[in-house]
Amino acid sequence: MSKSAINLTDLADQYGSDKGSTKHRYTELYHMLFHPYRQRKINFLEMGLLIGGPEHGVDKDRKTTDLPSIRMWLEYFPKAQIMGLDVSDFSWFEHERFSFHRCDMDSRDEVAAAAASMPAPDIVIDDASHASHHQQNAFLEIFPRLKSGGLYVIEDLRWQPPPYEVKGITKTAALLRSFIDERQFSHTDSAIAEGFNALIPEISACIVHPVKYQKHRKDQVAVIHKR
Repeated sequence: MSKSAINLTDLADQYGSDKGSTKHRYTELYHMLFHPYRQRKINFLEMGLLIGGPEHGVDKDRKTTDLPSIRMWLEYFPKAQIMGLDVSDFSWFEHERFSFHRCDMDSRDEVAAAAASMPAPDIVIDDASHASHHQQNAFLEIFPRLKSGGLYVIEDLRWQPPPYEVKGITKTAALLRSFIDERQFSHTDSAIAEGFNALIPEISACIVHPVKYQKHRKDQVAVIHKR
């Protein structure tokens, strides 16, 4: 098989990413969305690099030994600069097209500082803790830096980690659904609602897909396109 014919799902399964056929099947969607970018010199950011961190009660200073999705992206995008962000340390991984940024998404200031240290991304995937306020902190700081025409993806909207989730907060799935249904973001925190609504002129589309494309499943992955 030629490199141009490589399918993203095959790579996910090869490297052990849960984005592939063994679990979420996100790569079926991603291959359709990302294939036009494959041979371009883009900047690609993924937040959340290895399952089993503090969202599952494991110390953030855990020992990390693999980067399955990053290895997948490096092969899928042979000309891209791949950036990784995580609360745990992955600085041991060295590749000429990879840079690592350590950041606690509980702090919006840390997210802002990390975003400011990176080149503007073309594609962003948030696969970090999945806590609602972490997803919302990241979007408010990183989406404005996304290049025009870029894609911002938020995974696993149906699951929030008990160690992190803030009681009473509007979940990101509901926040996005309010925009899809009413063309305006609604949130229990008026400041968060104001921040999201200020970004509406920059949003050309917001699509939410159910897990494994089954209609009875709850909201699972969102794709937001920037004008």
